[in-house]
Amino acid sequence: MKSVAVVALALIFAPAALAQHQSFAVNPDSSEVKMKLNTTHEVVNGTFHIQSGSIEFDRSAPKMSGSVAVLAGSGKTGNDSRDKKMNKDILKVDQYTTVSFAPKTYTGKIAPSGDSTIQVSGVFTLLGTPHDLTTPMQIHIDGSKATVRAQFVVPYVQWGLKNPSFMFWKAENDVAIDLNLVGQVSN
Repeated sequence: MKSVAVVALALIFAPAALAQHQSFAVNPDSSEVKMKLNTTHEVVNGTFHIQSGSIEFDRSAPKMSGSVAVLAGSGKTGNDSRDKKMNKDILKVDQYTTVSFAPKTYTGKIAPSGDSTIQVSGVFTLLGTPHDLTTPMQIHIDGSKATVRAQFVVPYVQWGLKNPSFMFWKAENDVAIDLNLVGQVSN
């Protein structure tokens, strides 16, 4: 009789446990990456195009998988010569076509709907080199639609990229990133 009760409870709770596992498919056309680089003469703002993104997560366990890939050569700052220099000398897009983030774990709770804030840890790959990164992410789920926003700083010089400074124009060694992902959540 005891085993029948265990099986009955397992059948009752199994759908709830399975419903915790979800996928977030990023819509690249609705999503964007903004960057901000402070310099001695101006603030350089730019955008990059997201190539693809798909994240698997489970609201009952703090694990994530998948990745978000950004086209390294898609950066636009409003200055064509600066963009060419960024692509060739700094991002080396001939060798490294994408920049990516692969989440691994998170802390906090992801609500089934509405707003949540979690800390996501994963691997940020730049110039083919992986770097550990933890960032807060704000999530909004409305039915099957979801948005994810994160703001973080990339210490690009510390991570091996060239600083674009020259003569009297000096750039900081860190760049601020504003990530805004829009997509669909499914079970």
